[in-house]
Amino acid sequence: MDVLTALTATGDDVDRMVADLAPDKWSRLTPAPGWTVKHQIAHLTAIFALAGLAAADGDRFRALLSSLSDDFDANVDAAMAPHLALDPDALLARWQQTRATAIGALAAVPPDAAVPWLVNPLPPQVLASAGLMELFGHGQDIADALGVHRDWDDRLGHLVGFAVRTKDFGYLARGEQPPADEFRFEITAPSGQRWDFGPEDADQRVEGPAVDFCLLVTRRRHHADLALKAHGDLATRWLEIAQAYRGPAGEGRRPGQFAD
Repeated sequence: MDVLTALTATGDDVDRMVADLAPDKWSRLTPAPGWTVKHQIAHLTAIFALAGLAAADGDRFRALLSSLSDDFDANVDAAMAPHLALDPDALLARWQQTRATAIGALAAVPPDAAVPWLVNPLPPQVLASAGLMELFGHGQDIADALGVHRDWDDRLGHLVGFAVRTKDFGYLARGEQPPADEFRFEITAPSGQRWDFGPEDADQRVEGPAVDFCLLVTRRRHHADLALKAHGDLATRWLEIAQAYRGPAGEGRRPGQFAD
């Protein structure tokens, strides 16, 4: 499955969780402190609006980027505000339209071109993988709030590859120097296939199931609650700080916070 198909399918999964949601459940708190289900959809809408603008009109995107402050949280809140102001039905409609527009804009970018983004320009496939990461993480918050079990297939390979590509983000978020040592990742797909990254003889090794790996790098589960194994001191440390997104790490999740 190509990444844009994976992105579409995962967005559809998120839609199914909220499409027929009673109005009072939009205000249900999620595991993200202070964020309701409505906050999660508003944030996804803001992120996909940015991605769609970047893919369709790089000059307007760069102008918007230059207007942002240095306050990460303030920028996030400001981007969500107009979407949070909508009632749930209007927000759902805007989210669905924004997502479709962004995916269409990404599909129109030649694969060998680059799309301007928050730090560095990215190939459209990589930006789509970042969108998949957003859908996985914020969708998990919604699922946890509503008690929904999510089923996954091998489309997670795009997120696994993205997380390996962004392996150093956890260090950078904490002002630490990423180690020079190479890592080996041996990740088992939902189908049972194994996805390998890095040299076979690397001393630092992380292995385990893809769903758990994605829960780790989106910081939606504590590493102690996941079936992931680290070999080597650096790999062990990486499990504690892993994240596949820029910006502050956030509180993450506590050990034992979720029964599953």
